[in-house]
Amino acid sequence: MRVMKWSMIALAVSAGTSQLAMASAQDESKGFIEDSKLSVKTRMLYFSRDFRNNEGGQSRREETGLGFVGTFESGFTQGTVGVGVDAIGMLGLKLDSGKGRAGTGLFPTGSDGRSQDDYSKGGGAVKFRISDTVLKVGDQFTALPVFATDDSRLLPEIAQGTLITSNEIEGLTLHAGHFTSLTAQEQTNRDSFGLKEANVVGGTYAFTDNLSTSLYYSKVEDYWRKYYANVNWALPISDNQGLVFDFNIYDTKSEGSAEYRAFDGEKLDNRAFSLSGAYNIGAHTFTLAYQKVTGDGDYGYGIDGGGTIFLANSVARSDFNAEDEKSWQARYDLNFAEYGIPGLTFMTRYVRGSDANVAGTTNGKEWERDVDIKYVLQEGPAKDLSFRVRQATYRSSDGVYYDSPSIDELRLIVEYPLSIL
Repeated sequence: MRVMKWSMIALAVSAGTSQLAMASAQDESKGFIEDSKLSVKTRMLYFSRDFRNNEGGQSRREETGLGFVGTFESGFTQGTVGVGVDAIGMLGLKLDSGKGRAGTGLFPTGSDGRSQDDYSKGGGAVKFRISDTVLKVGDQFTALPVFATDDSRLLPEIAQGTLITSNEIEGLTLHAGHFTSLTAQEQTNRDSFGLKEANVVGGTYAFTDNLSTSLYYSKVEDYWRKYYANVNWALPISDNQGLVFDFNIYDTKSEGSAEYRAFDGEKLDNRAFSLSGAYNIGAHTFTLAYQKVTGDGDYGYGIDGGGTIFLANSVARSDFNAEDEKSWQARYDLNFAEYGIPGLTFMTRYVRGSDANVAGTTNGKEWERDVDIKYVLQEGPAKDLSFRVRQATYRSSDGVYYDSPSIDELRLIVEYPLSIL
């Protein structure tokens, strides 16, 4: 696996040597202040989770919050080595909750079982740029397939560490990172997860405008090492038709003290892959996907970021990532722009999993049905204001996956991104 990984990168570098840019991003720097960006994203989120058969447990979680995420990105100073700074500031406000309805993951919870009225967190980073390579040290959001911060609640996770991003060759992006802590979405503690150390390396290469591949490696101290690979191929058929195929695979193996184990105490040593095919014709997109986990244990993630699961069947409620589980998905997307309503989109999907090896059974079954409707204002003083409805219905054969075998979930989301600079 390692030989293939580095061979592919070497091939990409060789193929791209004739595509070196004449002028780098640093050459075109306008200055620290001139290239600065300041933005604030406001998010109001209503989150409801109804546990239909949770005997003896909490039957409902329901809370509403208002979140503000402010980000400042300076430009780089001019010269051979550009220097800049980034800053993040976040505030979460409780609008509605109750002791019996807390636990949605929107707010920190006190010893009395109630959600806090407000919480805030933030941080900063210093960055350096030489040519088209950037070194960033400090607090940051990440979107690497082996280390990705999550943004599925009111405020996103924040990672602390060092990340190098290089785009020296056209079509080739390389990453190398060292991270030492993570702040959870609903927490203010900079080390919410107990992460000791995570090291990542890898990259993505676009062979053509329609074909790209990614290869990544990570090692999380006392947890595991991971390999990840992806191939994405877009095949145009006509002006309004096309196919897109996407393949993802993880290879995970416990290392060190192996604090994360399978449900039966065994160490992890598994492969998780997904293959999806999407057919687009005009306003309509039809997608089919298949996912499978083989080996010992489920596909584990979280200590390396709540978003570190780039698999097709990781959906609103379930990830369909249990040991030996296989799952398939059918999905339909509709873009109303072609019907005279730009900004309005609709999505629905159904995912079914079977043969899961979980506590109490080797044939666990689960299914989920999702509906997502979103509208984004296209013009006017409130341009980019969005309204979104997300509904998920989840059922499992025995309730061993989550708190209840029957869960109905609803999220109402209003977002407004404001660019100040």
